[in-house]
Formats: sequence, structure tokens, C-alpha cells
Amino acid sequence: MAKDVLIAGAGPVGLVMAIELARYGVAVRIIDKAPQRTDKSKALVIWSRSLELLARAGCSAGLVDAGYKVGAINISANGKSIARFTLEGLPTAYPYGLMIPQSDTERVLDEFLNSLGLKVERTVELTRFTASDDKVVSTLRHGDGTEEIAETPWLIGSDGAHSTVRHQLGMEFHGETSLINWILADIHLENTSRVPEINVVWHSDGLLATFPIAEDRYRVIADVGVVPENSNPSAEPTLEEVQAILDRRFPGGVRATNPIWLSSFRINERKVADYRAGRVFLAGDAAHVHSPAGGQGMNTGMQDACNLAWKLALVVHGIGSDSLLDSYSAERSPIAEQVLKVTGRVTSMATLTGKVKQSLRNHAAALVLGLPLVRKFAADITSEISIGYPHSPLNGPGGRRDPSPGARAPIRATEPPVGAGNTPRFALFAEPDGIPSKFPEPYADLLEPRLREPYHPGGMWLIRPDGYTALAAKEGDWNAVTAYLDRIGRSS
Repeated sequence: MAKDVLIAGAGPVGLVMAIELARYGVAVRIIDKAPQRTDKSKALVIWSRSLELLARAGCSAGLVDAGYKVGAINISANGKSIARFTLEGLPTAYPYGLMIPQSDTERVLDEFLNSLGLKVERTVELTRFTASDDKVVSTLRHGDGTEEIAETPWLIGSDGAHSTVRHQLGMEFHGETSLINWILADIHLENTSRVPEINVVWHSDGLLATFPIAEDRYRVIADVGVVPENSNPSAEPTLEEVQAILDRRFPGGVRATNPIWLSSFRINERKVADYRAGRVFLAGDAAHVHSPAGGQGMNTGMQDACNLAWKLALVVHGIGSDSLLDSYSAERSPIAEQVLKVTGRVTSMATLTGKVKQSLRNHAAALVLGLPLVRKFAADITSEISIGYPHSPLNGPGGRRDPSPGARAPIRATEPPVGAGNTPRFALFAEPDGIPSKFPEPYADLLEPRLREPYHPGGMWLIRPDGYTALAAKEGDWNAVTAYLDRIGRSS
């Protein structure tokens, strides 16, 4: 069977991309050069907005079952609390960070993908490709050394920070590598609180953060100083070195035992300017890499996949205009840029040196983060439910109606989320008053057949298959709706 899309890379982003496309009836092939899924914890947290988006496919439940819910983040310095903000009360079915090792994330997603009748082809590597106006011709090297020529209309590179797809496109990975060296320890901790919260400690020596993974298993991250430029990567830390840092920065007799993974790293902050080159797309770490502060990187990549998949599905099925695909980079590139700025600033603030600077930071942070509105803002940013596309080329009219075009639409527990199921349709939240005759028959492939109850009296809202608002209009403005659907449909 001919394939519509080749996905290179089967990490979390590639798996989500394959799931989204497969459930929408797109013929997908997904390959990875690795012989098996990762066995490392790596990316650790899935935030609320990612779980909302993945729920549309039906795979959030398996992830939640495999994960560990964390509902608050504490920041302290010199043994004193700077701030604590909680995710409780967020307007979402997932008011927490889901701590789950990447190895388990990949396992759950892989098993879900298999349930859709699609499996990852392993020990298959994309070595080169040639893209033309109507197809992409890829050379694939199999584990036994044989080569295969594969032709597909579309290629998606979700093949990580050292992406072959990005290199073949000649796209520059703008950014820099920090000279601060960090240690990472996936370990068990004894004599510590079992409260499921993230703890961030601003110590005079540097940052220490602990992330609970299970009842007694934690991720510990700490910076250990600046290294000379062009120096080789530091050796893996020992358990004794991790314990020494805990003793110094996290007093209270906490004891590190049974290490699962010890590593060192430096922070890369880079992204490409454009996520699309004709029939080739980039997603996840192939397009952007971030500081681990806030655990936003994998989530940003998963949301890349959820953004692109419904658009590509509509185009593949001959329903949507190619302009939908142009909006992918226009929407997702600013999000990665914002994540880079926020996580970079957080990292810089947390790794300040010098007693005076640290004292000023601690005082200012305590004042600012003590404000309820600021804590709410921080929770919205961390959980990613505040992500939106206010300047998207797909946005229709909206005025000041809430939710406005580009904003995340509220999700009602009493109805399925928009975009659930096997068809990427828009949903119209409106009263039937004045509805045009035979509406929505001309848009049956684009629009749900039944109207949903409007969010507020006197208005109507068109919601995209990924749960973001396409347009907001006054009640009865059917011309705005039909004009929008005509614009994005294939007939345009």
C-alpha cells in the first residue's frame, strides 16, 4: 500500500505525529534507526495542555495510569520559602504535571500506535532524500546494510537535535550552547518528604531541583559551574558526588540510593527559522531544543505534532487548502521562540552567582511571586494551557469575544473534545436561529454535522480540530462562518 507520509524518528514527537495522522486515516510509515525504544528517563513531564490534546486520540488515559501526578512547585532559598504555586483549580481535566519517564511515555504511545494497526520500523535510517513539487524520494538504510528507495508525497523529520532531515535541508540551527555544566540523577531518595511536589532550591552554590517520579524515585538536577569553552563533555557524576551536592544544597539528611541513570549535560538553546520546506516538515527537537527548565521541550514537540497532523490530514484527503500547511510554522515557531526566552530567563535567574545578585533576586522573586495573579500566571504558563495563536494566519474575525481567535477553547466535560475521533472536523458553537438552508451540508467534510451550545449568549464560535478558536462572531453572523470555511477548504 502506498504511503502518504514518511515520519523519520520514533521518539515521543514522532509517535504522537504517527498516532494523530493514523487516526485521521492518513497512510503513514514511521521509521527509526535505533533497534529499540529508549530505556532512559530523559524527558520527564507531560503538562496539562499536552494531555488535553492527546485525549482527543484517546491515549492520555494510558499515560496517566503510567505516570505520577505532581500538583505544586516550591521555590526556596537559604532555607526559606520564596514561592509556592499550585496547578489545582486550573480549568482542565488534568490540573497537574504528569511525571513519567520518557521510556514509559514511548512505551505507552508505541502500544497505542500498534492498536491503530501501525508499527515503528526499527533499524531503518533515513540517509538522504530529494524533494520535488509533487513527492519526496528518500533513501533508507536497513539494519542489514541494504538500501531502499521510498517515495511519499510528504516527509516529516522528528529525528532529534542532530536531525538528518534538517541537515539535508540546509537549515541553520540558530542559538548557542551554555558553558554551565549540569548533572542529572535519576535516583531513589530516602528521608525526604513524600509530598508529590517539585522542589527548586536556589543555593549560593547553584541550583538544585528535585522532581518526584514515583513514591521514592526522583530526578535531581543541579548546575556544577562553568566549564572552559570548547572543552569536552564532563564525565558522568558518581552517586557520591550527587550525595555531596544534596548534603550541601538540600539539607535534612536526604540520602541518595539505587541510581537508575546518572548523566551530565550542557544546555542547548536553538531553533530553525522555518519548520516547512515544500513537502518536508520539521517537528520537535529537529526544529527546536530548549533548556530543561520547566520541562517544556518534549511538550512543545508533541504540540507541534498535534498542530500539523490535522492540517496535513485535511490536505492529504483533498479537503483542506494548502494554506493550512503554511500556517504550521507560522503558529509553532513563535511558540518555540517564547519557550526559549522563558526557559532561558528562568535558567539565567536560577544560576545567578554572587551574594548581592542572589540576595536581590531572592527578595524580588518573593515579592513578585507572592502576588496571587502572578502565581496564577505562572501556573497557566507552566501547564501550557495559556498557549495560543493570536497572530495566526488562520484566524478569522473575533472582536473582543471570549474565547478570541487563536485562543484555547474551553473543554466541557459533558461533550467530546473538538477533534476527537477519526475525522479532523471543526465544530460550530452556535444557536440555530437564522441558520442558512442546507447548512452545513456543503461543508460536511470540514464541519461537525450538529451545532454545539455557544459559550456565551449572543455569540457564535468556530473551533478548530486541535481545540483552538478559529473565529468568534455575533449570533447569527453565518456569513462569517461560511466565508471562513470557504477560505480554508480545497475549493479556495
